[in-house]
Amino acid sequence: MEKIALLVEFKDGQVKKANFGMATLVRRAGRMPCGLVINAPADDAKAALAPYGVEQIIAVRAAGSDGAWNPDRWAGAVAAAMERFGISQLIGLTSPQGRDLLPRIAARLDAPLVMDCIDIDLQKRLARTTQYSGKTLATIGMSGRCAVYGLRLNAIEAQKAPATAETLAFDYADDGGGLAVVATRSGDSGSQNLAEADVIFSGGRGLKNGENFKLLFDCARLVPGAAVGASRVAVDAGWVPYRMQVGQTGVKVNPRVYIACGISGSVQHFAGMKSSGMIIAINSDPHAAIMANCDYYAAADLFGVLSELQRQLAAAGDP
Repeated sequence: MEKIALLVEFKDGQVKKANFGMATLVRRAGRMPCGLVINAPADDAKAALAPYGVEQIIAVRAAGSDGAWNPDRWAGAVAAAMERFGISQLIGLTSPQGRDLLPRIAARLDAPLVMDCIDIDLQKRLARTTQYSGKTLATIGMSGRCAVYGLRLNAIEAQKAPATAETLAFDYADDGGGLAVVATRSGDSGSQNLAEADVIFSGGRGLKNGENFKLLFDCARLVPGAAVGASRVAVDAGWVPYRMQVGQTGVKVNPRVYIACGISGSVQHFAGMKSSGMIIAINSDPHAAIMANCDYYAAADLFGVLSELQRQLAAAGDP
C-alpha cells in the first residue's frame, strides 16, 4: 500500500490539533498515514496521532553542528526520510513553518507542490485550492514520483479512527547547506493562532479605534478556541498588528464560526474567510457587502450587540 506522510507540527510542546485533520484526510483515501516528527518527542506524537489512525511515527533527528533550527537541514532530513521509507506523498500545514519547509522539500525531491489546499484527492493526486482572490476553485493534477501538498489549517474536520502506532528512528546530519539561523524570536505565545482558531471575532472600520478591540478580546476569552482578527482597514489604521489581518494579503482562516463586526466585506477580505463553517455579520449598514455573504446578520449597532453577547457568554460560563 502506498505510504503517505504527515509533516507533524508542534506548538508549545504539544502536537497541533490541525495535524489530526491531515491524518483524517489520508485515512479517508484508504491509505496508511505515517507521521514525520523532526527533533521533537516521538512518544508524544504517537500518543496524540494514534487515535486518528496514524500507524507509524518516524522520529527524524536532524542533527547539525549547532543543533539549532535550520529549515534547509530539516528539508534535507525529510526528503532523505521519504526516500528511505518509500514515502511517495507528503502533506504539511500551510503554516509559517510549512511555508518555509514544504517548498524546500519539494525542491529537494524535484516534486510538484501545491500550497493552501482546501481538499486533496490522494488517490488521483488532485489538489483543490482557491485562486483569483477566492473567486474560483482550481483543481490541480500532480504527476511525478513524489507529490507535496500544503493543507490549509482546519480545512478537514478531524475524525477519530484509533490505531496502534509503531515508532521508527532516522538520523540525518549535514552542514545545513551553508544556511545558519542566527536567532529566533517567539511571538505572543498567549495569543491564539488565527489560522488554528475554531471561532474568530473579527473587527473592522466600524470599531472606530484600537481601544474598542477590547470588546472582541473580552468575548474571545469567554469562548474556548477563539481568537481575534481584523480587516485590512483596521490594520492599516494602526489599531491592531498585521498578524491579526484576515484576507487575501493576511491570514486565510477556516474557523467553525466567523463573526465579522463592523466589516464591510470587501472581496479581498472575503477571500480570506469565505470557507468558514458559519459566517455571522454585525453591521449598522444593512446594505454592506458582508450582509450578502453571510449565514446570519444583525443590522444593528455593534457596540450594543457585543456588550450583550459578552454578558450572555459570561452568564453561560458561570457554574
